[in-house]
Amino acid sequence: MRLSLRLSSVVHAWSCAQRFELTSLKLATMTIINFSSGQADAVMKSLVLEDQISSDVKDTLRVFLQKLTENAKSTGKRSRERSLEEASQILQKIPKEALHSLQSAALCQLAQLLLALQLEAVTVSSACRKLDQILQVLAEINYSIVFEVVTQYLLKLLHQKQVFTLKDLQIACMFLEDSTMGREVLKTECTTLLGKVAELIPVVMADEEARNGPLCYQTVKVCLQVFQLLPGQVALVVYSKDSVNMSVRKILEFLMNIILGEASSRDTRLLAGTAVAMLLTTPSDSQCAESAAWSLLQINNMEPWRLTVGELQVDCRPRCQDGVDRLAVCRGLLTCCRNDILVSHHGNQGTCLLLNGLFPFISALCEEKLDCHYYVFQVFTIWLKRLKECLSEVWEVTGAPLDSDLQQQLTQIIWSNAESPLDGVAEVARSAFCLFMEIYEKDCLHFGNAEKRLYVELLNRISELPWESKAKYLPLTAILPYTGTDKVLELYPALPSHILKCLSTNHLSPCASEVYKFLLQEQKRELFKNSSQEPPPTDQDLAIQWARRWQPVILEALTSELTLLQNNASCHLLPSTLRAFPGAFNSLLSALDHTAPGHLHAWACVMSAQRVTSGHSLWSADSTHALKTLRLALSSLDDSIRLAAVNLLCCSPKTKEAPSQVEYSTLREFIPLNLNSESSPFRQHLQAALRKFLVRIRDSCMASIKGQNRKKGLTEEEDAELKQGVEFVDWLSQLSLIYLTPDSNYQRKKTVLLLLSAILETCTDTWSPDRKKGQPPANMSALINWAKVRGKWDFFSKSKLLVLIGCLEDSTNEIRELSAELLLRFFPPSLPDDVTTVLFSRADRLLQSPRVQEAQMGALMIKLLLQKVDGAFEQGEKQSVKLIMFLLTKLQHHYLTARNDMLLAARTTPIHGIVSALQKGLLEVPGVLVESITQRIAGDIVSLLEKLTLLLLGVLYGDQDTEEKDVPPSFCDMGNAISSLIGQGGVERGGLDEDGEENVLLSEEHSLVLTCCWVSLKEIGIFLGSLVERILSLHWKELTLTVEELRRASKVFKDIILKCRHWGAVEGCCIGFTKFCRALLCSSDPEIKQIPSIMLQQGLSVLQSPRSTSVTRRAAGLPMLILGVLAAEDASKSRPLLAHTINTLLKTSEAPLPQDWDQTLDLPQVCAVHTLQALVKGSSLGVAVLQYTPVVAILSLTLLSSPCWAMRNAALQLYSSLCTRMLGQQPAGQEGSAHSGMSSPSFFNLYPALQPFLLGALESAAKDLHDATLLLHPSLYPVLTLLAKLQPGAEEQTRALSEFLPPLFLLAASPVYGVRVMSSRALVAMVPLSEYLATVLQLVEKLPESQDVVCCHNRLHGQLLQIEAVLARALKTNISRSSLSEVMTRFESRLWLASLRQRCPLVRMAYVDIVRLMRGHCSGAFLAQLSSQLLQEIHRSPNVLEVGSAAFHQSVVNFLCGDPEWSCQVWQSLANGNAIVRLSLVKSAIEGHGWRGTDLQEVIERALQANLKKALLDQNVEYRGAFLTTLVEVMTPEEESFALPPPCPPRFEETWLQECVEVLFTDLESDRGGPVLISTALCAVSLLLSQSVDLSLLQRWCKLLEKHRCPEAPEALRISCAQALCLCGVSVVTRSLTDSLVLIELSTSLINTGIYLLQDESPQVRAKAAIFASLLCCSRRPEAPQRCFYMQVNQALHSLLDLLLERFWDASGTLEALMCHLPDCDLNVLLKESKETQCRSLYERDEANVFAEPSVISECLLQYLLHLVKHYPESSTLAKNLEHWARNSAAIVKENLTICMQLQLGNVLNPDWLSLLIDPRFHGALYGLFTRAIILLQLFKKCDSIRPLLDPLSLSTDLQDIQRRFILNGVFLPQVFTDALAQTD
Repeated sequence: MRLSLRLSSVVHAWSCAQRFELTSLKLATMTIINFSSGQADAVMKSLVLEDQISSDVKDTLRVFLQKLTENAKSTGKRSRERSLEEASQILQKIPKEALHSLQSAALCQLAQLLLALQLEAVTVSSACRKLDQILQVLAEINYSIVFEVVTQYLLKLLHQKQVFTLKDLQIACMFLEDSTMGREVLKTECTTLLGKVAELIPVVMADEEARNGPLCYQTVKVCLQVFQLLPGQVALVVYSKDSVNMSVRKILEFLMNIILGEASSRDTRLLAGTAVAMLLTTPSDSQCAESAAWSLLQINNMEPWRLTVGELQVDCRPRCQDGVDRLAVCRGLLTCCRNDILVSHHGNQGTCLLLNGLFPFISALCEEKLDCHYYVFQVFTIWLKRLKECLSEVWEVTGAPLDSDLQQQLTQIIWSNAESPLDGVAEVARSAFCLFMEIYEKDCLHFGNAEKRLYVELLNRISELPWESKAKYLPLTAILPYTGTDKVLELYPALPSHILKCLSTNHLSPCASEVYKFLLQEQKRELFKNSSQEPPPTDQDLAIQWARRWQPVILEALTSELTLLQNNASCHLLPSTLRAFPGAFNSLLSALDHTAPGHLHAWACVMSAQRVTSGHSLWSADSTHALKTLRLALSSLDDSIRLAAVNLLCCSPKTKEAPSQVEYSTLREFIPLNLNSESSPFRQHLQAALRKFLVRIRDSCMASIKGQNRKKGLTEEEDAELKQGVEFVDWLSQLSLIYLTPDSNYQRKKTVLLLLSAILETCTDTWSPDRKKGQPPANMSALINWAKVRGKWDFFSKSKLLVLIGCLEDSTNEIRELSAELLLRFFPPSLPDDVTTVLFSRADRLLQSPRVQEAQMGALMIKLLLQKVDGAFEQGEKQSVKLIMFLLTKLQHHYLTARNDMLLAARTTPIHGIVSALQKGLLEVPGVLVESITQRIAGDIVSLLEKLTLLLLGVLYGDQDTEEKDVPPSFCDMGNAISSLIGQGGVERGGLDEDGEENVLLSEEHSLVLTCCWVSLKEIGIFLGSLVERILSLHWKELTLTVEELRRASKVFKDIILKCRHWGAVEGCCIGFTKFCRALLCSSDPEIKQIPSIMLQQGLSVLQSPRSTSVTRRAAGLPMLILGVLAAEDASKSRPLLAHTINTLLKTSEAPLPQDWDQTLDLPQVCAVHTLQALVKGSSLGVAVLQYTPVVAILSLTLLSSPCWAMRNAALQLYSSLCTRMLGQQPAGQEGSAHSGMSSPSFFNLYPALQPFLLGALESAAKDLHDATLLLHPSLYPVLTLLAKLQPGAEEQTRALSEFLPPLFLLAASPVYGVRVMSSRALVAMVPLSEYLATVLQLVEKLPESQDVVCCHNRLHGQLLQIEAVLARALKTNISRSSLSEVMTRFESRLWLASLRQRCPLVRMAYVDIVRLMRGHCSGAFLAQLSSQLLQEIHRSPNVLEVGSAAFHQSVVNFLCGDPEWSCQVWQSLANGNAIVRLSLVKSAIEGHGWRGTDLQEVIERALQANLKKALLDQNVEYRGAFLTTLVEVMTPEEESFALPPPCPPRFEETWLQECVEVLFTDLESDRGGPVLISTALCAVSLLLSQSVDLSLLQRWCKLLEKHRCPEAPEALRISCAQALCLCGVSVVTRSLTDSLVLIELSTSLINTGIYLLQDESPQVRAKAAIFASLLCCSRRPEAPQRCFYMQVNQALHSLLDLLLERFWDASGTLEALMCHLPDCDLNVLLKESKETQCRSLYERDEANVFAEPSVISECLLQYLLHLVKHYPESSTLAKNLEHWARNSAAIVKENLTICMQLQLGNVLNPDWLSLLIDPRFHGALYGLFTRAIILLQLFKKCDSIRPLLDPLSLSTDLQDIQRRFILNGVFLPQVFTDALAQTD
């Protein structure tokens, strides 16, 4: 009888409590009112005087009180919870005997202190419960004292004369739910509490704001808690005639009024329903509760009715039948009523409340599609749970199994919601299905129903749905336990393939992987159950059974080319497989071939999954093959393979498992080579993998540290592990800092920052209060101290601080933000004084930069300073306050400057930087707003922002009087206004060119002003909205904004959004505007709350008024203004503003156009439609707007017939957005896909109002066709497009849509081609699966059998398209070949449709396309006859006047090429074909690779060779390019199977080859044609020269590569350079390695080109160049492998350098090939430019190659150059080149080393030094200088003749001194430089 429901779960289920309570009392800004640290001090003083307490206990109590004080002062939820938990643990440690010795007064004070804390944390249930636990500890010492403290407070609260406030209600709730003693007191004072609540009710109901706000909600919550937690006391006053309490009657009446609609808050009404139901269940007498429950079901009455609860009677008057009233009652009864109440009958026997009372309500609610549909369906699920609980009682009442109609109803409700686009509904549908299956199974078992037909019906229905439907998979997991895997796969054989398809999409992969997991679990259970073996089957036996069914599926997924399928299979399928069937590991490994495509990735995934599931290390001494394979995977060019391998290396199920030596060494090799990956997922996954590895290091080291406390101390092994782990972390942190130089590319900086973040999160003791997981271990400091004693883990030195500060001026926002986050989270709380001073000066300068990026840098620095400033200003007032005042003064100065001279302001004081700094400083730094801003200052800020807005808009208008102008100026007007302003500023010829004509390009001044205005307006909007939101959320009297100030702020938003056309400015401003409106709508002040409504009404008024300006694209900012207000509206209420807006927009849109409408001006109707589109498209209103979709869809389709183009355009955009919203997620996770995942029955079930309208549109169009009249229907094509996106549904439900079929069949005759195509696609969704073939047969029968039959070509073409569409869908089902035979026989008899007798090429093409689709089902004779006809056709020149002739010839070529025999004949007649055929033929070879490795390939090669010269001379550029592309494609092997030696073309005639090559060279050397054609020609000539021995031709070819490898060349040419290296370069270099000495210099040039391309900006270029290096590597092996392994880009770079130094070190060009990559080392220019503070232009020009890294390539080349110097004595050529280089470089090196020595580097940071630190050129020059200097030092040892150039000893000393100074000042050189310098000593 005990109710298994807790109040907290009820409140949580509705997600209501936090929403209301946070509006009244924000935890993040909660301040302690009654509690003070003085109270804690007083308690401590009293405890100190206690003589009976030992000093140890006093110390413990002092720490306990400190934790309580810390809790009071903390603002973060995690911090408060942590301090309370620690306080509780400390108190538990004190012996009870010691606490018993406390005096009563001290104990009383302590209890009062805890109570004060509890009262301040009333909105945080977890904190209150923890404090109550502490009070319980004190109560064990002296219960009476603690009880008395609580009693006194509660009596004072309950007997106060004032009416309860919101705070009082919250306190009452806290005592009821979270205070043990408080609940005891309230049991005796229950009547008093109810009286106080009843006293409050008139106050709540009298005021609309109170009725719809948190006060009403909290009142209902108190009632609910009283009814639930004090049922005995409540029952006495409700069900006893002698004790009836009028207060309870008032409360019941109040609750019913709330349910019936007196309050607009849905959450409050739902909670009231629960409260009333809870009241019904208070008596122990079930009959009274049953009667009351049935009485409550009168809620459906439209007339007034009377509710009877015990002795209480309440008159109920319905107010709004919106469904929430019934929902609240049903929810309440289901969650609160006991089983005996739910199965009670009322009147008729055999009925019960659950089935006959509640279910009709719930099923009706499910059909009504309310805006609260998620809650409705959740109640339906609760109904199923209660039915399951009460099933035995229901059987007793009904005496029969569940009715079949009820089963059908339940199935339909669940199924119709399984495809719902509403968030969460589909997931709830799965749990509902599980419950339903459990109920059905129990029902069948109870009544002996062994047939269980429902399971088979459901499985058939599931199998009929298309794989894209999510509704297929949710029920499967529910049915599977009851049917078994064999039955499921028997009825649904396509399930494995569908699982793979689902894993290829984002939104279907979770449900598919869950289905697979359930299938495995069920299969394993069945194998054990069915096994007759003793003992049971082994893991290997089970694995064999698994492999028979699933191994091919898993291998297909793991080796797929689809990355998403690979990842999902490895993340979801593999772990499930190895957990259920451990023996599958060996089976999978044995099936993998590492040389096959995709198998290496699969190997790494399988190994990784095994590592995680088994927990065993895979790197034993006998696992050399595994280690070799691992290293191979780690060096792969494929990112996914390397990621899988590194994850395998780092993962372990045991975090304390110490990494092995193999893992350490492998990672030290891997990490430096993988820091500049282009792939963002690669970087993220690399960070995640290394974080796991670092956690293993930390936890294993922590375990070793604990071993120090043993008597024996650490063992040698533990000590070695400790040192190894600490050194690895230190190495990784140093590596990260080395590569954070400004000249590193974005990819490297982002990666090392992520790694540094992982290090600091893992290996420091920084506690993050906002994180629940990932906190450092409690004794982390022991490990840190151990490392620091040994000179390691010095993460926070000043030099490292400077490195991260340098990143604050990075050109990318991500690097800046990530660096700032690391500085704020982990570095010490204050910066050094010198750093603060320099940083402030730099921030001040950057904030005044007109460049937006630089201003953002300055703002970020200000944020950092505000959190870490210390000592930058004189002592006294808080530094943060002074800094904010400084910014406000600056903003005022910027305003005054702009008012006097806008052009000067745009250049020197551009406003937006200061506004951004204020926004970051005041709102993103905790505590600064409260410390620095008063009410007066807040008002001044609003006023200043208003002035700035008016000024900036005045500049754009060209008129400072913008008050009456609600319409923005056109862009032309803005341009004229700014040009006029520039002219007034004295800038000559600002908008004119040299001839005095208007310049189409914006001048520098024009760009400055425009950027200043737009960006400043955007930043003002963001700042103002965030500021108002934060101030209003504080609820602090000392800092607030008046109503007038808020109105002025609203005007600022209105002006910016409506008067500024720039989309970026409007969109950015709307971020702040939505925050502004949300804050105002949550206010308790009616005047403030009304401001957004007024703005909305103003916006609608502007929309409805006629315009007098030019046409505005998508109504400019007006829709955003309206959307901003509506998005801020409380989603838990009825959204009256949204309803009013939609209705207004619909009326405005439907209004007829005026007779004299002007298409050059904005129309209110058009603006209304654009606004509707913004509301539909906006994600913030996605769910709320769904209830309006039918009427909006009908409107948009209707408006497509408007005579106004702007209206039609707007309506089409609205319709497109609406379709996306209605159809939900696309199956491929991409918009624009051919089909949606929703079936046609589900669509019309969700939007029933659309069915008659869409059907009517189709019938109307079809009728006009039938009447032989040509009338256009603008809405027809959009309607067909929508229907075409739907999927076929289940058999029975799809058949119900058969009325769509007749008009769709008729529309096949439409004269509009697009209508015929789209009607054929729409037809598929309306035909049931079982009727596919019948439909096709019906359509084929209608095709004329001969040309003598008169027919309409349009209809004939449309029918063929419909046949093709239905057949294409049918082939995806399990259709048999025999069932298609009749269809194909009749179709083949219409062969004349593809012959010349059929005059329409489109009809012929459609026929051929069908045959191509069904080729495998056609007879051989038919295919031969058709192919013969078509082969003759392609020799005929098409008539240009024949519509579709060219497309038909393309289709014919594609058809013939599908058969190898006919394809050979087509290729052999390439020269005789017409232009269209030739072009189609060469394109077909590119698009399909079925010819590769067959005899056809030889035929194609011969045809291409024979026609090459003719193609080169062809005037058709498209054909020439396609021909050359095909030539290269056909005559080179696939990249995945590049074999060595390189492909050798057949022997060409020398003369013929010379001529072709010469033609190509002529085009290439004269740059004839565009980049694409040139790149194709370069690849072709490379192919032709691959075996050439003509040195002059090869030299010309090399010069072309050198020309096109430069970063400035188009990307297509750079890609072709890399491809050319693969086609010909490999052959040239390989020959030079063996016998061809004349090719050595060419080989050096080619390798150098490869080195250039491996540093290219384009990842495609780098990948091609890596393939070139890989092919060279393979060519040098003794036995060339069948398949070349492609190595990673950086390894390829090292491979080329190794080859250069190993085989070509003595070549004349080798030294230059290396030196040309070193950056220039001239520091003079840099020093001069670094001192310039004035930016010269608004935009900074990017480098041609932003991926290039001068410092990194210098580091890489150093060791190779040193190796080259060692060969000095062995080659005279090399010696001469080195000496020449030394003489040219010595003076430069000496000069620049002198400059470095003269740099002022001391203990105090110099501003000039910081300027150098952030300059990328400085770091590149420094690395280049050190590289050259070290080479000179090594060369001096070898060559005496050059020693006079420099003093080696002095040079070495200077280098070491400079390095030491630089390391102390933020420049970290790599270890390779340090080692090289050490070798020079």
